[in-house]
Amino acid sequence: MVEERRRIGAYGVLQDADGRVLLVRGSVDADFPGVWQLPGGGVDHAEHPERAVVREFAEETGLTVRVTGLRDAVADVTRYPQLGVALHTDRIVFDVAPTGGTLRDEPDGTTDLVRWCTLDEARCLPLLPFTADVLGLPVDPLPEHTARPDRAPFGPLPADRRQRFAAYGLVTDPAGRVLLTMIADGYPGAGKWHLPGGGTDHGEQPAAGLLRELVEEAGQLGRVVDLLTVDNLHNPAALGPEGRPLDWHGVRVIYRVRVDAPTEAVVTELAGGSTARAAWFAPEQVSGLAMTDVAALATGRRGR
Repeated sequence: MVEERRRIGAYGVLQDADGRVLLVRGSVDADFPGVWQLPGGGVDHAEHPERAVVREFAEETGLTVRVTGLRDAVADVTRYPQLGVALHTDRIVFDVAPTGGTLRDEPDGTTDLVRWCTLDEARCLPLLPFTADVLGLPVDPLPEHTARPDRAPFGPLPADRRQRFAAYGLVTDPAGRVLLTMIADGYPGAGKWHLPGGGTDHGEQPAAGLLRELVEEAGQLGRVVDLLTVDNLHNPAALGPEGRPLDWHGVRVIYRVRVDAPTEAVVTELAGGSTARAAWFAPEQVSGLAMTDVAALATGRRGR
């Protein structure tokens, strides 16, 4: 039986005045020795992804950077057959700009070289697939046995600590109405209006997971227009259906979604019980609703 594990990573695209991009190479201690990727790595528990990418850049390149934009959110699965593990990584990719520091290789870490590369130069390197995809280069599978088989990647968090990745949507129709869903009793935020969406499945891309949730929670077919923002939630004493406090860390990407042919919003059985209702609201109605923080953020309203 394969054990499914998950982690969240944050990465940055840094380009110089000549259009070259900064890449780092995996060291012998990395999961993929000798393979190149964008600087970045795992998001620590309770850490905002923006902080994570700044920290990782300093560790791997010696540069201090600031986040200037959100570029993409992608996912991939690496299989370790000898360990019986399938690792799903949700990767949040930012655009960054330098603010200081001196470029240098990482000492005694999971990378061993840092290099400025043109896209033509990068095309000739062994790249992690997500890096090639983000840079608009051909995505080639890594050679067999590239991943290290001798170490268990990123073991599960302790039972009382959870990290969850989710995708939500600011969903509108041609009339400008906003689609919201109400959280059911027994779940954090019960009775409040929320954005459609939720946790993605193992092996699922963030945008695809959101569109699946949109069908399950409201019976709507939508299309993703763009990626708006990433939100971070840390609640060290969250109380959910488990009935016991959990140190909860949620990372949530929010997309703009359009439903071109809206229908009556209906919750389906596939929603799993966490959604009590779904409804369309005119813009002037939204400000009077009791909303979750992420719904208030996305709609630009305070909620109450």
